[in-house]
Amino acid sequence: MKFKAILFAVAVSASTLAFAQESKKAGPPAGNALVGDTYGGGVASNTESKAISVDKLSKKLKKEKKVENVAIKGKVTDVCDKKGCWLTIQTDDNSKFFVKMKDYAFFVPTALKGKTVVMDGTAERKVTSIDEQKHYAEDAKRPQSEIDAITTPKEEIRFVANGIKVVN
Repeated sequence: MKFKAILFAVAVSASTLAFAQESKKAGPPAGNALVGDTYGGGVASNTESKAISVDKLSKKLKKEKKVENVAIKGKVTDVCDKKGCWLTIQTDDNSKFFVKMKDYAFFVPTALKGKTVVMDGTAERKVTSIDEQKHYAEDAKRPQSEIDAITTPKEEIRFVANGIKVVN
């Protein structure tokens, strides 16, 4: 009988520990996004010198449906406030485009806003549905009037980042 009581106590303790979870605020990772910080896969040291503008990328995408292993440099203008799972980039020619993380495998801190980054990954021209545009606008905490104004699909450059490095 004593053995059963001990076994029961151990089982209850183990299950309590297994199901106990630290209450964690869901959101983007913490961090200050300092120069040299990297997110996702490593970014090779020569990637910055290989980075092209969105204008050049756009020209490539007119010839090819998808461009793989390409490096882009630009300023982060927005980061998903919910998880840090996407961002927007503004480049030297004032173009903007949307960036997702490859396989949803990493996230970036909101402190990345305003920083210049180099990213490597895959780019393609894609039509973004109305629902998807509204979803991202909600993530970015846009005003409801701005969300309601989204009424047509939008063709845009989409970038899937393997890695991101803060350079400035």
